[in-house]
Amino acid sequence: MEKKRLEDAVLNWENKTVSEALQRSSELREEFVTDSGIPVKRLYTPLDLEEKGFDYYPERFGLSGEYPFTRGISPTLYRSQLWRMQQYAGFGSAKETNEWYKYLLEQGATGISMALDLPTQIGYDPDNPFCSGEVGKTGVSVSSLRSIETIFDGISLRKAGVVSSTANAIGPIFLSLILALAEKQGVAPQDFVISVQNDVLKEYIARGTQIFPPKAGVKFCLDVLEFGVRNKLNPHGFFLLACGAHLALAGATAPQEVGFTLANAIAFIREGLRRGLNIDEVAPHVWFLMSTGMDFFEEIAKIRALRRMVARLMKERFGAKDPSSMSAKIVGAVKGITFTAEQLLINIARGGIGGLALACAGVQQLRIPSYDEALALPSAEAAKIALRTHQVVAYETGVTSVVDPLGGSYYVEALTDQIEEKATKYVETIESLGGAVAAIERGYFQSEIAKSAYEWQKRVESGDKALVGVNVFREEAPLNIQVRKVRPEVEEEEIEQLRELRRNRDNEKVKRALSEVRDVAEENGNTVLPILEAVKAYATIGEICNVLRKSWGEYDVEMGAI
Repeated sequence: MEKKRLEDAVLNWENKTVSEALQRSSELREEFVTDSGIPVKRLYTPLDLEEKGFDYYPERFGLSGEYPFTRGISPTLYRSQLWRMQQYAGFGSAKETNEWYKYLLEQGATGISMALDLPTQIGYDPDNPFCSGEVGKTGVSVSSLRSIETIFDGISLRKAGVVSSTANAIGPIFLSLILALAEKQGVAPQDFVISVQNDVLKEYIARGTQIFPPKAGVKFCLDVLEFGVRNKLNPHGFFLLACGAHLALAGATAPQEVGFTLANAIAFIREGLRRGLNIDEVAPHVWFLMSTGMDFFEEIAKIRALRRMVARLMKERFGAKDPSSMSAKIVGAVKGITFTAEQLLINIARGGIGGLALACAGVQQLRIPSYDEALALPSAEAAKIALRTHQVVAYETGVTSVVDPLGGSYYVEALTDQIEEKATKYVETIESLGGAVAAIERGYFQSEIAKSAYEWQKRVESGDKALVGVNVFREEAPLNIQVRKVRPEVEEEEIEQLRELRRNRDNEKVKRALSEVRDVAEENGNTVLPILEAVKAYATIGEICNVLRKSWGEYDVEMGAI
């Protein structure tokens, strides 16, 4: 009876109220869709959830902190602890980055997220001719333990609390650098949180900073996860961050971001299980990096869908027993691609909206870009405003008082269901192709994302998708922003410091350590311990990676393994 009454009410509303309104004035667009192209109705009611049953509550939604964790992984969430406020940062030289980190910590940052320059990310030293013009750009130049010592000069790892990095192709080397620094500082690994992004699969798909062929790349990533689990480094860190955000930056829709990220996570988890770890050892240390754009409700629904899918995957497919294994811990990042070079200050509003969406979604860490990042590395003012945006959302909006504040919204729940359904189909397709590595080798991910990126760009260029300052409300006023630039002397300074390091270290010790790295790599053993010894001897990242290149080969996007 209640359902029939609602159906009649909705039908009467459409035939009378809506019809009369449309006679007075037409709607602004013929079609309303989310950023992922999902059609959006005028109004949502329980009828939109009828297929699965809105009152099928415990199994579909759970309560916060309970399976299937749709509504959040903590029963109290931000009422007990705010999200980690990390600004992704690294700049030029190690000394400059040290000053930058001290500034951010003074402004209230609650952790360090280290941005590495491209040569570091792909395992080259700054004196390699291939790196000319790139040293210190997009992040800090790191060549050895000496660089890390300078970056953290006067910054205790214990005080920093959380240290993470975008190390993906070089995950074991970054972990070794931080462990070696901790030893020098006299800080136990259990006294701070080590977080290593360490997801090389998304590099082959969307970024291009891979080094080795996919199978070797996955093996290298799993060395970090295995070492961290077996040595109980820290129960609160992640040793692998399955990254959807980079896929979204390349053009993936919300369902693709969820489905592709989960497919990659499955590949890593299977490798961990193959090594003899059990699911309740592996899963708690696999976190997820998800993005948010400006489609407020879709972005919240996307993260809720991911949580529910992870819970079911871990319990039903992998047989997890520990609730922590089923709880998707999420790092949320406002998509930098939504920030425009046109009318830069508008980006402050975009950061606030994206940050609020992530807070409503209940993420554990949150990153908001600085308003000037569409042009360059952030200025001190822009970085401080981004951090203050975190703080406004946390302390002024009231969003931290309640878990999953939009749970129960007919629209959000319907979107959550739709994204889950579409993402599940992507996972099934990838599994049918033989898993993530096979799908990468066949170009499936890349092709699907390219199609979505093309459709998005067509919408922007046609005006169907409005971007304020870009295709609507344009201004031709010249930019009056002082952007931050890397000093041109940084490259030569880094090269000279590297030469000095090689002159003064024990090169015989380095040679022996690198020989051990080679032997373990060729025997397919875990490389972390020999790399740690090489790092302590002040072997460089380039030297370590060159040894591994000779053992495992390199990957070329056009030719595959070479």
